[in-house]
Amino acid sequence: MSQPLIDFIHNHPQLFILTGAGCSTSSGIPDYRDKHGQWKRSPPVQHRDFMTSLLARQRFWARSLIGWPLMAKARPNAVHNSLQQLEQKGYCQQLVTQNVDRLHQQAGQQQVIDLHGRSDQVRCMECDQHYDRNHIHQQMADLNPAFAGLTAAAAPDGDADLEGVDFNRFQVTDCELCGGILKPNVVFFGDNVPKQRVFDAIDQLQQADGILVIGSSLMVYSGFRFCKQAQQMGKPIVTLTRGKTRADDISSLKLDGEISDILLPTVELLPKQQY
Repeated sequence: MSQPLIDFIHNHPQLFILTGAGCSTSSGIPDYRDKHGQWKRSPPVQHRDFMTSLLARQRFWARSLIGWPLMAKARPNAVHNSLQQLEQKGYCQQLVTQNVDRLHQQAGQQQVIDLHGRSDQVRCMECDQHYDRNHIHQQMADLNPAFAGLTAAAAPDGDADLEGVDFNRFQVTDCELCGGILKPNVVFFGDNVPKQRVFDAIDQLQQADGILVIGSSLMVYSGFRFCKQAQQMGKPIVTLTRGKTRADDISSLKLDGEISDILLPTVELLPKQQY
């Protein structure tokens, strides 16, 4: 429990909550960065490489055969449940998540913007047809039985640390309608968040009393931009995560520790708002 966090929420009851990978690690989904904000492993595939290189797509989907089932089976943890409880009690103006796992929605959160998209969908980059990720996963598993039986350590967002194999042998599924490139419906590194999604989030930030960042180092600008906007609007910023964040210099309060140890008892002590 954190009395400063309780006081902050009491004084700023309509929160803009921004969440990152640290919220989902207890659900078994690895995060990208360490407590110093540095990469834990090689950076993930870049958008341009995925779109221009067949080998990049072969490597991505081969690794996905191992990594995606972990994402598909993940379930909300105590952090997701506490944030849903915070919303139920009337303290959440909007939750914006940088995660693509949809665990906030599974926990029952209503006001959610998936800033970087959702990994349970696959989109054709040519005709914009959408597919269920499990459907595409099964197609590629059927086409590539030798790859489907491989094992590797799990990596973030449905990836796996699979190396030392001939990815040229991997058969990639294309769009059933037009033969276009299929890509998870997420914003890859090097790509831009759709403008309307950003505008919608900023509109909600304008209506909020303050911003609460949970489980993010904010090293990616797509999330950090909201802290910069909050600073320009004169709204206070609180961060709750392990280690360094990009917003440390502009935060009103920094809570460095285990998220669940601080958030769960804090939310339990907050009364339901009376309107």
